[in-house]
Amino acid sequence: MSAGITLRVARGSDVPALHGLIVDNLEAGHLLPRTVEDLEQHVHRFVVAETDGTVTGCAELAPIGGAVAEVRSLVVHQAFRGRHIGPDLIHHLATAAVRRGFSTLCAFTHDPSHFVRLGFTIVPHMWVPEKIAHDCRSCALFRRCGQYAVTLTLRPGVSLRPEQPAAVIHAERAVPPRRPNVERLQLRRTSAVAPDRKETVPA
Repeated sequence: MSAGITLRVARGSDVPALHGLIVDNLEAGHLLPRTVEDLEQHVHRFVVAETDGTVTGCAELAPIGGAVAEVRSLVVHQAFRGRHIGPDLIHHLATAAVRRGFSTLCAFTHDPSHFVRLGFTIVPHMWVPEKIAHDCRSCALFRRCGQYAVTLTLRPGVSLRPEQPAAVIHAERAVPPRRPNVERLQLRRTSAVAPDRKETVPA
């Protein structure tokens, strides 16, 4: 944690600051808009980064069904980026998710590299059916949003700062390396018969 920055659970009085952060970063951060009423209803699910009494970052831990929770509205004030606030917010949410019994933490993002560096894995959207059922089907950009789905398997003691990037899973390919501190699903490509090869059938 950077000096002078503290993390805490959001409270009702933080709603104007949360709304301001999200509105100011809608385009740059590819965030979904949030109304004041929505934030007032779900403010207890947010964690905020505070610097000298000012909210400089926020993120929401949103249950989306079963044992799956999502990182939403992750944003850091432009003047405070590069100080590890984003990773600290995600680490805080992951720890809270483990305590609450969630087994998977997911996020949908246009820039997955930040999550991959923390141990998340890029997966096909269909691997997070809870998100599709909860939000995607009613979205005007369903199937053309351009976002990547990333997931992290949660269990006590999981590190969010692997020394090397996590695996990237896309369709039938898995890109190494595999980190031992985060569960991975590695897929192996099955061998295929070359198109110009013909089998000989006995007479």
